[in-house]
Amino acid sequence: MPKKSIKGYSFLIRPFQMVLDLAILCLVINFFIGKMPHQHFYLYIISAWLLSSIIIGFYVVYRFTSAVNIFILLFKQFGGLFIAIFAFYGIVGVRLLSVSQTILLVITVLSIVGFFKFGVFFSLKQYRRYFGGNKRRIVVFGSSIKAKELINFFNSKPDMGYHIQKVFSSNITKGIDYLKENEIDELYCSMEEVTDIQINEIVNFCDFSEIVLKFIPNESKLPVTDLHTDYYHYLPVVSIPKMPLHLPQNIALKRLVDIVLSIFVIIFILTWLTPLMYVLIKLESKGPLFYKHKRNGINYGEFDCYKFRSLKKNTDESRLHVSKEDERVTKIGRFLRRSSIDEIPQFFNVLIGDMSVVGPRPHIPRYTNAYAKKIDKYEFVFRHSVRPGITGLSQIKGFRGEVKSDTDIVNRIKFDVFYIQNWSLAQDINIIFSTVILLFKGQDKAY
Repeated sequence: MPKKSIKGYSFLIRPFQMVLDLAILCLVINFFIGKMPHQHFYLYIISAWLLSSIIIGFYVVYRFTSAVNIFILLFKQFGGLFIAIFAFYGIVGVRLLSVSQTILLVITVLSIVGFFKFGVFFSLKQYRRYFGGNKRRIVVFGSSIKAKELINFFNSKPDMGYHIQKVFSSNITKGIDYLKENEIDELYCSMEEVTDIQINEIVNFCDFSEIVLKFIPNESKLPVTDLHTDYYHYLPVVSIPKMPLHLPQNIALKRLVDIVLSIFVIIFILTWLTPLMYVLIKLESKGPLFYKHKRNGINYGEFDCYKFRSLKKNTDESRLHVSKEDERVTKIGRFLRRSSIDEIPQFFNVLIGDMSVVGPRPHIPRYTNAYAKKIDKYEFVFRHSVRPGITGLSQIKGFRGEVKSDTDIVNRIKFDVFYIQNWSLAQDINIIFSTVILLFKGQDKAY
């Protein structure tokens, strides 16, 4: 099924409101000040308005947003505009208006902007209620008390425009098939009623099909990770939040660094290391130079991960991890694994976009489901929302290689989630340098 194309004109509402607000802002300023010696004031105040709106989320208004929240946004924008104007007075050393006139200007702007903002908000409600437009086609997976309350909420609020297409209370597999055969905008999934395998498939499919995925949390607890929580009246609904690694500018920056580093390693290291490894590996055992194995990547998608072969050919691959005295490992393979040189071919995976240099380590698919049973589902979904890495925070903290107990995998996931929530380029650089140092020092689990 191909990705959905944009239909209707809903996506134009926010840009229209933004342009309208900026026009109001400029017209009111022109009315109060007229021609002025500081013509760049317009550019300054427009920039300040846009910056303030981004910081407070002034244009992030959803169909489930309450009127009270819109009032709060207006007052925050009021404060931002007020501060920006007086900051300008301080910068240029000239007061264009008196304090009372400035306050009146700001109140006028926010009153007119607020009038149109509420006008659009309530007009859309009536349009949805009486004409059935601006609708969101939704599917619900689950029959829990919270799921039923959410369904009743949607049915009782036609002005919000949520049209329930189907509810799958037991046969979730049939529900997944329904998603594949019909155009759906949003999926609400009760986390306690889907299996680990199903949640993997749901997350992967919703990302590919651009379906908004939200989770109905367990009745007994809210998710332990820092997921984004919206309240539909009093009902909590959670979704993966826009963390630093989910923002377009950070994704582009991280991808640029990945491409530069991978090209550097491929040209200046792999060009001479590969023929050397070919000779050393072939001298000891028959078999291919590279070992290719399936791994779970972003949103549970599978890809072929490359390594220099370190095990004997035709060995038992059903065993979870390589152990300390594993007879499958060749002599040269033991050196490659201890030094992590066997991982260097993964820079090809980085170059083609399957992996990143730094990120959570990718798991083998059949172990992903086993680990998911031991980890809070919310944390596990969160971990797979970014590209996996050659190295990562959990690796430099000692949680790499063989999983000897549940504590190992739990701590690995917690470090991965912390990395995603607190990503910065400086942190990536620190992890890379720490990894290089560990290559020389060695790690206990590097075998």
